[in-house]
Amino acid sequence: MAASSPSANKNSFIGYFEWFVHSEVIGSILLLACTLVALAWANSPWAGVYDNLLHTYLGVSWGDVAFKLNLHHWINDGLMVIFFFVVGLEIKRELVIGELSSFDKAALPVAAALGGMVAPALLFVALNQGGAGARGWGIPMATDIAFALGILAIFGKRVPLGLKVFLTALAIADDLGAVAVIALYYTEKIRFGALVVAAVLLAVLFFAIQLRVRRVGFLIALMVAVWLAVFASGVHATVAGILLAMVIPVRPVVSPKQFIVDAEAFLDTAKNRIQSGTCIVSDSEQLDAVEAIHVRAGDALPTGLMLEHALHPLQVWLILPLFALANAGVSLGGDLLEVLANPLALGIIAGLVVGKPLGIALLSWLVVRTGAGRLPAGVTWSQVVGAGCLAGIGFTMSLFVSELAFSDETLIAAAKIGILAASLASGVIGYVTLSRVLPRVD
Repeated sequence: MAASSPSANKNSFIGYFEWFVHSEVIGSILLLACTLVALAWANSPWAGVYDNLLHTYLGVSWGDVAFKLNLHHWINDGLMVIFFFVVGLEIKRELVIGELSSFDKAALPVAAALGGMVAPALLFVALNQGGAGARGWGIPMATDIAFALGILAIFGKRVPLGLKVFLTALAIADDLGAVAVIALYYTEKIRFGALVVAAVLLAVLFFAIQLRVRRVGFLIALMVAVWLAVFASGVHATVAGILLAMVIPVRPVVSPKQFIVDAEAFLDTAKNRIQSGTCIVSDSEQLDAVEAIHVRAGDALPTGLMLEHALHPLQVWLILPLFALANAGVSLGGDLLEVLANPLALGIIAGLVVGKPLGIALLSWLVVRTGAGRLPAGVTWSQVVGAGCLAGIGFTMSLFVSELAFSDETLIAAAKIGILAASLASGVIGYVTLSRVLPRVD
């Protein structure tokens, strides 16, 4: 079943949230399938075809100027911008109107996310300081929300809503931290001129949105221009997705009350013309009334939420599966145990499997203990630990950071093997833990 928007009778937070979780569950299934395909392909007699395909260059040229990237870069630097744009919309929604919109709501998930980033990074550094893999400390900091929620969904009604909300808010706060690390640490050289151009274009886009410019082609052209400017600046191009999301409004322009008043007035006009028997195609007054209702309905819907609904299917069915196909294909030949014993892989495994649940549980306990936050209704500490184990499934963001951290193929392969092993272990441990601590439902 395809991920779809909530139906009209699901306007409550729970209705939207359940749709969001459902879409992430579908994403986790497709990610797993594409990961297995990539691994099988990269370890088959056709491994050379896999590698050649990823290094095939595509682009455009005019005169002596050309813009070309290989397929791997188009996915990681191009399509993943849309992924980060959706992540940015989710982050902004949570910061403005969601579970991170006030100190009381945000204290627990933000603290948990902070603990879940710092503890893994410290464990990694302890095992890799001064070594060839030291630059990869950001790899075990991330959480793959699709896989984490996918496993949580297996338990169905046994899972308290508060635990789903906690894990989702934690993962979104975690994403914000991961993006900050990518922007601040995994940027080799910054070209400030290109950054200034990006900032100017972003400002133009912001004012265009505030002035309610409705020319979609113009707005998309501005967004592409921002991406190109960020790409040229040396900052990783996917950061453009987050920046673009920050200028998208997540509150409606028109209040529900005002929309109803305006819609009723336009409907009265349309009804009167229908009673006259005039066809809408030839009645400009009736056409204007219907168009006005359409425009007003758009003003009453949050733009950010509409874009999330529109882009989630693209992200679930195309972008993340392609990312998994392009990045999870690593050769498992040679001595696998030797690779897993490498400090780089070992640091990633220790960070995700041990550091994630330890940091999440410890910081959560401190926040609750000090009275700055409280556990959601129906959630126990053992369930928090189980959710922390699921947060150790790094996958998408961890694979992404590994590509940024290293250029040496041997290090990248070791990092990916560590990520896959750690994510598998975290998923199994989290599932076993939660199966024992979640309440039984008759």
